[in-house]
Amino acid sequence: MSSRLIYGFHAVTAKLRHDPESVKEIVIDATRHDARARDLLAHAELQGVKVIGADGKRLDGMAPGAKHQGVLARIEGDRKLAHLDDVLDTLEEPAFLLVLDGITDPRNLGACLRVADAAGVHAVIAPKDRAVGLTDVAAKTACGAAETMPYVMVTNLARTLRELQEREIWVVGTAGEAESDLYAAEWPKATAWVLGAEGEGMRRLTRENCDQLVKIPMHGSVESLNVSVAAGVCLFEARRRLG
Repeated sequence: MSSRLIYGFHAVTAKLRHDPESVKEIVIDATRHDARARDLLAHAELQGVKVIGADGKRLDGMAPGAKHQGVLARIEGDRKLAHLDDVLDTLEEPAFLLVLDGITDPRNLGACLRVADAAGVHAVIAPKDRAVGLTDVAAKTACGAAETMPYVMVTNLARTLRELQEREIWVVGTAGEAESDLYAAEWPKATAWVLGAEGEGMRRLTRENCDQLVKIPMHGSVESLNVSVAAGVCLFEARRRLG
């Protein structure tokens, strides 16, 4: 079985909490005795995970160029993509989904995963083509959310949106030219929020399969927001209404 490294306190702690069986060992800077290090070590002890103390040079050598924050974990197995039906069939509340169309920057994907996790989204959906995938850079940027947020890659995004609609999930797309303002628009509780890449926006078929288009009102000189910022604005407004 293959193994990989994850790094950073958020990612390692999240893995210990949600999938401790996959964590084979943790390597931590032996000079770290702060609260974050103590919290991580307590979780590792609770789960019976081996912890190795090391110096900064060894950590730098294990993860060249990475901002590891003084902690690495060796994980067994590849990251597992979620299946949409599995996610939806186990929900006990209205679906709350984020759909990303054309996101090719791993840092943008990671930031979107982090925002989605913070807003309580049930899954992030993306197409297999024109999408970056869950790389190590995306996982690091997600600060642990890549280990906890279900990530679904689909072959045909337009068809997937229609399948969501068949499940009575309202598909809300975001577009700068939309007539409806995010804060004035109304939508049902079960929603899938669709965002496209900055500049290009959603693809034509994706747009055509949305039930509704809304825009984020812009009051300054810029015309658009980074996709992760836009996702945060939309998702937290939706979360606010959900209560």
